[in-house]
Amino acid sequence: MNEVLTFLRDNPTFYLATTDGSTPKVRPFGFVMEYDGKLCFCTNNQKDVYRQLMANPRFEICVASKSGEWLRLKGKAVFITSRESKKAALDVMPSLGRMYSEDDSIFEIFCASEAEATFYSFGKPPRTVKL
Repeated sequence: MNEVLTFLRDNPTFYLATTDGSTPKVRPFGFVMEYDGKLCFCTNNQKDVYRQLMANPRFEICVASKSGEWLRLKGKAVFITSRESKKAALDVMPSLGRMYSEDDSIFEIFCASEAEATFYSFGKPPRTVKL
């Protein structure tokens, strides 16, 4: 997991794909953390992405590095929102505090369950890591 977390942090704008019914939806994300041994992300329960993940928790993330390598991460979103997980997220990225707090009712934390990440690079075979 550390390799995946490092790649995402080193390339801080990544794209998370969900579905809305049968329509794919992709948006930029920029927050990731390790929490309780899991790769975790955050969102707001007023957003479409939250509603989409609740309806179909399968998602995929894609991110590319400046050196031409890229990562695809697929998994199942499991919401683990608690005061403690919110505090951990705010500690990792204090700027989230402009929008959220540990005690608000809209800040949500989810982890990647049943996840695997595949690293790609031109000229090398893909390499998959189970999280």
